[in-house]
Amino acid sequence: MNQPASSAASAPEPATRQSPAGESPAAPWPASGSDRLPAGVWLVAAAFVAVELAVSGRYGFMQDELYFLVAGQHLAFGYVDQPPLAPLLTRITDILGVSPTAIRIVPALAGGATVVMAGKLAALFGAGRPGRVLAALATACAPVLLGADHSANTTPPDLLAWTAALLCICIALLRDRPRWWLVAGVAAGLGLEDDNIVVLLLVVLLIGIGATEHRGVLRTRWPWLGSGIAAVIWAPDLIWQATHGWPQLAMSAALHRENTSPADYVGAVPAQLLYAGLLVSPLVVAGLVRLWHSPELRFMAIATILVVAYVVAWVPGKPYYADGMLAAVLAAGAARAEGWILRARRPRLRHGLLIAAPLAGLAVILPILLPVLPVTDVHSLPASAQQSSQVGDTIGWPQLTATVAAQDAALARAGEAPTSIFTGSYGEAGALQVLGGHDHLPPVLSGQNAYWTWGPGRASDRTVLAVDALSTLRPYFASCRLLTTYHAPYGVQNNWTGIQIGACTGPAAGWRALWPHLKYYG
Repeated sequence: MNQPASSAASAPEPATRQSPAGESPAAPWPASGSDRLPAGVWLVAAAFVAVELAVSGRYGFMQDELYFLVAGQHLAFGYVDQPPLAPLLTRITDILGVSPTAIRIVPALAGGATVVMAGKLAALFGAGRPGRVLAALATACAPVLLGADHSANTTPPDLLAWTAALLCICIALLRDRPRWWLVAGVAAGLGLEDDNIVVLLLVVLLIGIGATEHRGVLRTRWPWLGSGIAAVIWAPDLIWQATHGWPQLAMSAALHRENTSPADYVGAVPAQLLYAGLLVSPLVVAGLVRLWHSPELRFMAIATILVVAYVVAWVPGKPYYADGMLAAVLAAGAARAEGWILRARRPRLRHGLLIAAPLAGLAVILPILLPVLPVTDVHSLPASAQQSSQVGDTIGWPQLTATVAAQDAALARAGEAPTSIFTGSYGEAGALQVLGGHDHLPPVLSGQNAYWTWGPGRASDRTVLAVDALSTLRPYFASCRLLTTYHAPYGVQNNWTGIQIGACTGPAAGWRALWPHLKYYG
């Protein structure tokens, strides 16, 4: 049976544990039998998945999805910009059809699982039924999770892997179940096959555990067995990287250069709170306090601080890189907030406020997170939403493909049939390949990321249709002329509007000779 909140809150603490300063006595470590999740957690997770799937078919693909659909046709043990898991998942879901809804099923389910794990973490941190539901609700309403799990890229599995690894390690440490280190190793290994940033999680956890009362566990075999499992699962990508000159190091350097402007540094920490949900910021702060004040949980506080510090220092323009810790922090905040509820004369009022905060924040921000507005109204949203990868940037790919196909046909009628198409970004190349099959387009090439590694094949560069790439190709061709400029439909000012489409003739050399000069990571 689910344990009532009152009994969870009033259970005596073990005699060996003293409540740290400022800690509510209403948040003890429950016995292992009381970790069962209430129905409310499952309902919140189900609602999260239902919302994501309900809007999954609106607007269209985002650029990473188009790229990964093509990468899924070039399966490998690694890529220059990510490990192989995300392209593999898109290849598997391809059997359901090439549509946004089909490839977004896995991200939606990953988000639902993350929500459930947030409730489980809250139980481990001492929360009763209200705290567990609050943790699930706050996580489900977090803008970063709602937005990220709308797209089939590396972020949904990454967030899930971080949360799963943290949950397993907490079970191993707080419940004295060392075999859960092995499960943590599986979660971390799969996460490493999705995104190498999981290495950061393992490093900061090692530091956090080594600096706190749990350091003794590092003298046992279990954490190292778990690490070994993770290393074995990660090995194919590591071998690929090693045999290809470690391109992800160059990719990391490129991301650093692109995401370290003064504005990025100024906005990095505020963005962390915005991604968690502005109205639940007190819950984030309470979670960090809870983690730090509890000797058993301080390793998590240290790990969280180190992750945020790394992201702010190295890639402040990518603040969501730190959000793998978010579910755990919100779970700790929910456990602490439960004590705040029970100390009140009118606990229902406080409980209602805590439940209303994430929902109210969600209602305000939802139109710029998910495609809920009519597509014809997106132009009225703030510029940031029109350029969001989940909203504005998902609009117009079919129209861009049709525009390129029209120029290809016009050149063919004029006796200058293009022998290849070269694009400035992998998103544009992916759109032409995924959506342009019926237009019988010539080979589509790009110099960005994995497209460069796939090379030009046997494509000719006699007449090249340049899509967002005139300035790139002009130094290598005798003539490059503008044909038209593409503008996104419905007046949307996204990142793909204003694209120039032109034709280049008279190459200085063949594609293979030019190819080393066309590589671009970003």
